[in-house]
Amino acid sequence: MGYLYLAMAIIAEVIATSALKSSEEFTRLIPSIVVVLGYGTAFYLLSLVLKTIPVGIAYAIWAGMGIVLVAIVAAIMFKQVPDLPAIVGMMLIVLGVIVIHVFSNTASH
Repeated sequence: MGYLYLAMAIIAEVIATSALKSSEEFTRLIPSIVVVLGYGTAFYLLSLVLKTIPVGIAYAIWAGMGIVLVAIVAAIMFKQVPDLPAIVGMMLIVLGVIVIHVFSNTASH
């Protein structure tokens, strides 16, 4: 159940972060509400995750997947397409998350 909550937390955080740009420094009401609700939901779900997944592992997955998903959303919604070095860097982050999950004894399976 921990990984399901983690996936949901990541999605909520990506939604909130994407809405943060649209909030225009919290001057637009609806995107600002989405930001607050999204981050609140994300952190609540992350607190549930930490019951079963070590904090370092959970945060590595959260951060890694969040970076990649936010970059994808930004490319689609805001036309902020990352260049090749940024894409390679994000691929290395994803590879790091995979290595942790597959090979680390710290990760709960």
